[in-house]
Amino acid sequence: MVDTHCHLDACEPATLELVERARASGVRRLATVGTDATSIARALEAAAEHEEVAAIVGRHPHEAEGFTDQDLEAIELATRDPRACAVGETGLDYYRDHAPRVDQRRAFEAQIDLAARARLPLVIHTRAAEEDTFAIIRERAAEVTVVLHCFSAPDRLDECVERRYLCSFAGNVTYPKATALQAAARDVPDELLLVETDSPYLTPQPLRGRRNEPANVVATAEFVAAARGVSYLELEAVVERNAARVFRW
Repeated sequence: MVDTHCHLDACEPATLELVERARASGVRRLATVGTDATSIARALEAAAEHEEVAAIVGRHPHEAEGFTDQDLEAIELATRDPRACAVGETGLDYYRDHAPRVDQRRAFEAQIDLAARARLPLVIHTRAAEEDTFAIIRERAAEVTVVLHCFSAPDRLDECVERRYLCSFAGNVTYPKATALQAAARDVPDELLLVETDSPYLTPQPLRGRRNEPANVVATAEFVAAARGVSYLELEAVVERNAARVFRW
């Protein structure tokens, strides 16, 4: 199995132990996310130190206030590192609104354009902002492979399928009340399916009460496999194939 989205620098314990525990659980590859200049450096460092780790580099919408050309240049420099596998996570978050929406949009659009130039996939965060998020990617991301991290738009699944957006399901798909999300995880075509932890957040239901970590992607994958009526090994093959295609690892 693979964990296509985690935040190693926000997890506990140290990265080495997290990677070893993930490996012991059968997790062969994982992508850790840099959300600002400091965490981009940490993500690239983790990828340099651990063969299993790749880095996603970008500016999170929470960190988008005052986003400048210099900020974009720093991300672009990071994308040239061979261990960088995607741009992101970027997007819009109107639930927290930690950054002005105009700044979020400016950073989002700039990173879409960067992903196109760099020929890298784009990892998107959207929360309470789906109308604007989907309008922007329809307009600007036609030439980019889009990954909807922590997929949260089940009512837009048909559009995602039509436009070939990857839908990555995190631990919240396992929560008892997440019935619409579970239906989306059941119905998304094989070639558009990914799983992730988003650790240290969104611990899957069987492990609720503990901090999440990359090893726990197995619990989410087991749940999704059951929802789709396939074996874990079948789902593992699908997800690993998709991740290898998208992230080129």
